[in-house]
Amino acid sequence: MTLVAGTTVRLKLAREVSPYGYFMTDGETEVLMHYTELVGHRPQIGQFYDVFLFFDSEDRIAATMKKPLIQLGQVARLAVADIHPKIGAFLEMGLGRQLLLPLSEQPELKELRPKRGDEVHVILAHDKIGRLVAKVAFEEELAELAFHAPQSWHNTWVEGWVTKTLKIGSFVMIDGGVLGFGAYGFIPADDRTRLLRLGERVKARVTFVREDGRVNLSMNQRKEVGRLEDSERILKFLKDRPNGAMPYSDETEADIIKQKFGISKGAFKRAIGKLMREGLVTQEGNWTKLTEQAAAAEQQGPPAGTGSGE
Repeated sequence: MTLVAGTTVRLKLAREVSPYGYFMTDGETEVLMHYTELVGHRPQIGQFYDVFLFFDSEDRIAATMKKPLIQLGQVARLAVADIHPKIGAFLEMGLGRQLLLPLSEQPELKELRPKRGDEVHVILAHDKIGRLVAKVAFEEELAELAFHAPQSWHNTWVEGWVTKTLKIGSFVMIDGGVLGFGAYGFIPADDRTRLLRLGERVKARVTFVREDGRVNLSMNQRKEVGRLEDSERILKFLKDRPNGAMPYSDETEADIIKQKFGISKGAFKRAIGKLMREGLVTQEGNWTKLTEQAAAAEQQGPPAGTGSGE
């Protein structure tokens, strides 16, 4: 038998060597199980035990009775316990020790990399010199674990974890299933209210359930709901501006609208259109401003009798 780090094997307890621990054997090779790696009752010489193999602090293969959250070749979602800016993220793997997710496995843009508390879907693997390391799980591996979303999910809100984030959008593993692997989803860039980190927790609305069981997602409300909220936000913004005017209009570039109001240009135009139909704003070139009607209503304040009362 070849002893491979990252796997669980059944080994015989051969002997005790104080003050270190116990040597386990497959009949050919021995590995040390430190006293700190024991779980439960004192083990007995000659008995067989299931142990997980890993590398200790001196890069020697060792054994533990503790149960890891991930095995070699498996996919699991692991929490980010610590960050090293020059090495990568360290993930909690359930052994009282951490697993490295190297920078090479993370997005190039620093703001898209996971932070403490985020949870990343990874595969346990070996690096070039045989040490245990985490690699980001690809779409192919995750799709095999996901279930098909039902049509009843349409226009419902779901939550999940970002598995990949690109310029065109972000991929999300939605909560669900016995092991936490739900349906697989995609948030197009125009439906993100902000950039999303790898491993970030996100809440989004299902806009379309595809034939293959995957879903399209949006972080925005439905158009009719979003239009009302967006128009109220823009109206308040104008009322707080000097002279009730702002240098943003239908002609303003989409990225500026996104940065200023956190919505797409399409959503901005729908909200402005609603306010114009209600006679509350007008547009002149690159400017949008309150109408005299809206400005007068703002100056008059709420009708009499709407105060807090006696």
